[in-house]
Amino acid sequence: DLRLHDNAGLYHALRSGKPVLPIFIFDRDILDKLTDKDDKRVDFIHQTLTSIHQELQTLGSSLWAIHHTPLEAFKTLTANFDIEAVYTNHDYEPYALQRDAEVADYLKQHNIAFHTFKDQVILERHEVLSDQGKPYSVFTPYSKKWKKNLTEAHLQSYANADHFGNFLQTTAFSLPTLEAMGFRASGAVFPAKIVREDIIKHYAEKRNLPAVEGTTRLSVHLRFGTVSIRELARTAQKLSEGWLNELIWREFYMSILYHFPHVATGAFKPAYEQITWRNHEEEFQKWCDGTTGYPIVDAGMRELNATGFMHNRVRMIVACFLTKHLLIDWRWGEAYFARKLLDFDLSANNGSWQWASGSGCDAAPYFRVFNPNLQTQKFDKDLKYVRRWVPEFQSFGYPRPIVEHAFARDRALKVYKEGLYG
Repeated sequence: DLRLHDNAGLYHALRSGKPVLPIFIFDRDILDKLTDKDDKRVDFIHQTLTSIHQELQTLGSSLWAIHHTPLEAFKTLTANFDIEAVYTNHDYEPYALQRDAEVADYLKQHNIAFHTFKDQVILERHEVLSDQGKPYSVFTPYSKKWKKNLTEAHLQSYANADHFGNFLQTTAFSLPTLEAMGFRASGAVFPAKIVREDIIKHYAEKRNLPAVEGTTRLSVHLRFGTVSIRELARTAQKLSEGWLNELIWREFYMSILYHFPHVATGAFKPAYEQITWRNHEEEFQKWCDGTTGYPIVDAGMRELNATGFMHNRVRMIVACFLTKHLLIDWRWGEAYFARKLLDFDLSANNGSWQWASGSGCDAAPYFRVFNPNLQTQKFDKDLKYVRRWVPEFQSFGYPRPIVEHAFARDRALKVYKEGLYG
């Protein structure tokens, strides 16, 4: 929730009548597990917080950023301030739910109120259920009910700026540097926080073409809450049903993770745990490096490695290739994306990987196997995207295909069938 405007928890804090100190915790429970010390996401968060800190200073206030575990951070805070209440926004991931419960328990012991609010989604948890009161596990009925339940009130922004005078008046704090936390600048160029209405208007026609500027590139801003989901949904309503559906997909996967937490580590459909994956480490490395001999797959992986971004159509192609052509466990691919994607979001990443492998809540059967060559002809027929990322694809130095498509497809169908039906 890295913004001062239209932020639910912050709005309610500012209206509480008490001076408000904004805090951010660089969570060591998360950061200490990151292997890349030039992680683009840490850099993005640090740059964003620097901007917020500067904005707060113009208001005579400050941001206190703490590099510690959440519990230790709150011990420091309670030792330094007389705190009446803590305000934040809901999170739906398993780790976040556990973290928030521990913090709430600690605050309760110190007679400090803990208030959380819906902010990063339009409709959450139990707001989109079937007529029987059960969570949906298929997108189409979920999206229909989502649209049916939507009201104007859900899309109204919070007028935070009206209450900016209630920030604690202090400019005493400074942010820890990346180096002090064991990281370094990534050198990444991050997508601009601009809502391109021209792109949204033509989203349906251009969204599948990786060589053109057909997507908004707002996913990282949605991920870290530097933009308001309410503002984006209002724009989508006005300009593009297709783009609105993408925002609903995001909330659908959050709902799946919340209601079916086993998906964080296992297949949504338990029968898919019986598939015998090949898990060939050398082939996995070639996939990671973008040297499979399939230009569209290699282009996607090289784009990811270089920029932290991959076009959504290409994400589907490379994920299907790993799980179906190479018969490598979707969790391997999910973990690699989790390490590299600037817009990594557990629910969306997990849902998309399970979609690709067939193990997720998608209604389509397991025998959907994308042909990379046909996908290229359909979505990059002039090879502009391929040439950008794999300029040597027509040279003698370019590797031969790691596996032949027809053979790989037959093998995948056989292995899946044996795993599912014995």
